[in-house]
Amino acid sequence: MKTFPSSQLIINADGSAFHLHIRPEHLADKIILVGDQDRVNMVASMFDEGSLECDIQSREFHTMTGKYHGKRISCVSTGIGTDNIDIVLNELDALANIDFETRTEKPVKRSLEICRIGTCGAMQDDIPLGAFLVSQKSIGFDGVLAFYKGRDEIADLGFEKALVDFIHYPEKAARPYVVAANSELVDRIARDDMYRGCTIAANGFYGPQGRVLRCDIAVPEINTLISDFRYEGQRITNYEMEGSAIAGLSLLMGHKAMTVCCVIAQRKAEAANTDYKPRIKELVRTVLERF
Repeated sequence: MKTFPSSQLIINADGSAFHLHIRPEHLADKIILVGDQDRVNMVASMFDEGSLECDIQSREFHTMTGKYHGKRISCVSTGIGTDNIDIVLNELDALANIDFETRTEKPVKRSLEICRIGTCGAMQDDIPLGAFLVSQKSIGFDGVLAFYKGRDEIADLGFEKALVDFIHYPEKAARPYVVAANSELVDRIARDDMYRGCTIAANGFYGPQGRVLRCDIAVPEINTLISDFRYEGQRITNYEMEGSAIAGLSLLMGHKAMTVCCVIAQRKAEAANTDYKPRIKELVRTVLERF
């Protein structure tokens, strides 16, 4: 039985996880992840009246647990980036599968269902602004998964090699990894009315997504190459910033996970919509209904 010293698993004095500040009893089996801490309030506003169990905030991590039509759901904000996802996923898994009293791994594992709801930029001209787009595969430009044993066993290595070769990926950057979302969860949420595709999780908003302001980027034509890339009938459909670490870490830990985004930028058309909150609200309600 694995045990976890305080230097490995930091538990606050009130028995809560170090960063999230929630205790094991606060965690539902169904978890919605959002980047924006204010979006947690939007999700929780749709919970059943009187069902709210907790409302806890620490830094950018905001958690509210309640029920939607009787389904117990936790909504957790992650902030931006896969570095934060490394914190959130590890602490959620610890809350589910480590006994905080004895600091030992639980013999019977608890599998969570995790759905990230976010925003993205579309890389294909047939995907319009406002579309709901599910990531069947996530492509990590972030390097997080390389620090964990089993990275190659859960990744699509053929896809990775083909992508690196085709887009002239910078040699000194972390090698991309490609991980599939949970197919059952994808089918349940996407049904037949959402777009599906392969999503890059970039480790930045500007240069790593091919945006050029005052600093030139290493591969100026990278977005053209990305949109032209094909592998076994699959294409890259969009950019966002968290999905790869969610997919990869969840798979290593035995959880079901997926990402669905509302398209707020059309990179090929060079268009963007900053008034997207009504569509996000519609997406949240759709996910809650199907989760």
